[in-house]
Amino acid sequence: MRDLYHDELDQIGNSLVAMTHLAGTAMQRATEALLTGDLNGAERVVSDDTAIDALRADLEARTFLLLSLQQPVATDLRVLVTTLHLVADLERMGDLALHVAKVARMRHPDLAVPVELRDVISQMGTVALSLVDKVAEVIKGRDVELAQAIEAEDDSMDALHRKLFTQLLADTWSHGTEVAIDMTLLGRYYERYADHAVGVARRVVFIATGAMPAGSAAPKQPPAVPPTA
Repeated sequence: MRDLYHDELDQIGNSLVAMTHLAGTAMQRATEALLTGDLNGAERVVSDDTAIDALRADLEARTFLLLSLQQPVATDLRVLVTTLHLVADLERMGDLALHVAKVARMRHPDLAVPVELRDVISQMGTVALSLVDKVAEVIKGRDVELAQAIEAEDDSMDALHRKLFTQLLADTWSHGTEVAIDMTLLGRYYERYADHAVGVARRVVFIATGAMPAGSAAPKQPPAVPPTA
């Protein structure tokens, strides 16, 4: 019975890695659709999102079943409880890729991203894919050092996010309010995707060490909006 239990724990870990790859593939296709106007690619991200949702539901059901039947302790308990948080983060990453794809689809046959912002959006997509690849390795190997590297790479995404806003707020901006709103939302989608990758990495550190990394209790918040008169 215990062998079956540990086999199931291993399978849950494998499914988490698979879910991470799905979230990465979704963002890769969404970014390509955004930059190339590939409507079929955008539609595929939309249709494939159901697979991520289904995997979350399956993982939650399997996790709750093991919690109720096996009454795990120590590391096994941390794995199962943390899995419930990980699937939420990973599903949200898939949702954020879905949002990117929907912007590409909405603006088709035009390209959603103006020429002068294509480079920064492309870089944000590259950082997002690098992060999600590292997340898969962190989950697979419970690699604390690599998890810490994800924190550092998230700083690159934040810098790109600031660069995007600098260009949007420049006096030379000539694309109007609608495009500015699209770019603001896209910047937020990529930034939040990276934030969830960091969240996954921190939770894996908790599995491995029994302690959450410093700063985990104070997630980044959006800037405060001044009250209106």
